[in-house]
Amino acid sequence: MQQVKGVVTRAKGEPVTIETINIPDPGPGEAVVDIQACGVCHTDLHYRQGGISDDFPFLLGHEAAGVVESVGEGVTSVAPGDFVILNWRAVCGECRACERGEPWYCFNTHNAQQKMTLEDGTELEAALGIGAFADKTLVAAGQCTKVDPSARPAAVGLLGCGITAGLGAAINTGNVGRGKSVAVIGVGGVGMAAVAGSALAGASRIIAVDIDDEKLGWAKNLGATHTVNSKKEDAVEAIQALTEGNGADVVIDAVGRPETWKQAFYARDLAGTVVLVGVPTPEMKAPEMPLLDFFSRGGALKSSWYGDCLPSRDFPMLVDLYQQGRLDLDAFVTEEIGLDEIEAAFDRMHSGKVLRSVVVL
Repeated sequence: MQQVKGVVTRAKGEPVTIETINIPDPGPGEAVVDIQACGVCHTDLHYRQGGISDDFPFLLGHEAAGVVESVGEGVTSVAPGDFVILNWRAVCGECRACERGEPWYCFNTHNAQQKMTLEDGTELEAALGIGAFADKTLVAAGQCTKVDPSARPAAVGLLGCGITAGLGAAINTGNVGRGKSVAVIGVGGVGMAAVAGSALAGASRIIAVDIDDEKLGWAKNLGATHTVNSKKEDAVEAIQALTEGNGADVVIDAVGRPETWKQAFYARDLAGTVVLVGVPTPEMKAPEMPLLDFFSRGGALKSSWYGDCLPSRDFPMLVDLYQQGRLDLDAFVTEEIGLDEIEAAFDRMHSGKVLRSVVVL
């Protein structure tokens, strides 16, 4: 066992604190990773606010890259010294989704069996099974994906959650391809990645929708061909006007609220696709709509789990695209901060002035 410093939330809504964390030696199938960088994701704030579960205290942080320090018995996929991106859906290889050749839908993803603890022995719940706002963390070895070690940790670590979720929502779930028209509602980190993914896939028209003109400007830099400020004009009418009155082939809701999902539904073309990648809160209900509208418009209504990504397949590919200059991950890194600045980073997240604050260790 070893002791490190980590960022913990002890109770709902309370400011985070830096605590001494006990890290067990890795057991069978586990790895200890020396964290180099970890993005501040909105999900971490959800944990602090009690929006994920009530299993406090939590060790926060999950969008991370680092170097494997040690591995437990039976681990062959990674070795000490490997530069890895962490993921929160280590596939089991045995469930019905994995057996039918769709491991990105794995229904039995796993985490480390042992618990990290506070100095007094109190067990910690690691955010999304990772807990990477710490000098080191313990994870299942399957949560580690080996990538090019020359890549910038602060940039590629973001592939561990938000960027892959957005890119995958466009490319994997929405099947965006050459010549398609795409609208993305909400261009925070995930929505911005959906814009970048649509551009990477060759979409001909990419419409970014938000209520913040600064974010819409960032979206244009990442590939949006048109922008709509839905505070100033009706989003559905604007999207239709920009698509010859038809609506977009694919509309991605990166907000996850009933009203934005309804906008996405009516802003798509006939036989178009709606992708929900923004995460609703438990009390939200689907909007009441005529059932005939669902039938008469055809197409597909999809939810996107983690961008339907397979880390072992997608992370190395996306890092290669970044290294080639074809995917600007650096554009997502607004600032680099220390462990003691996370509470302030949450405040800046609320203001909408950052895409990602990244903790660099």
